Amino acid sequence: MNIKEIRELLELMAEHNVSEIEIEKDNAKIKLRKMPNGKFVMDQSPAMAPMQMMVPQAQASAAPAAPAAAVVEEGVTIVRSPMVGTFYAAPAPDQPPYVSVGQVVKEGDVLCIIEAMKLMNEIKAEMGGTIAEVLVQNGQTVEYDQPIVRIKKV
Repeated sequence: MNIKEIRELLELMAEHNVSEIEIEKDNAKIKLRKMPNGKFVMDQSPAMAPMQMMVPQAQASAAPAAPAAAVVEEGVTIVRSPMVGTFYAAPAPDQPPYVSVGQVVKEGDVLCIIEAMKLMNEIKAEMGGTIAEVLVQNGQTVEYDQPIVRIKKV
């Protein structure tokens, strides 16, 4: 089950006021529960590492998720994590990072990888520009919508 399918389930749960659902698909089993504080918790089957996905109720009940990038200041775009997971700056520990400060990137270039539920998800630039700042350290856990990279438009 991928992140998009989980997001769709969360949206349906919020839309239909469902507080708990359990699904088994592709030898994976997840359980989504809505907590009293309005956040959702995801429990995975024992075969996978446990992970919790906290999504504020307002985000879950909103229309499809906002794009991964949002303009914050003139000419600078912040790329945000589209999921909860582990940030990796390089494709492998013995390889150089995808991007570094001062590097010019174009739309579609891979910025990093976020590992979620044993899946490696490439995060790509949605616009061209110069890397102004990498806001996360290699191996650090990132939350949904957490800023990860700043790109200054050229």
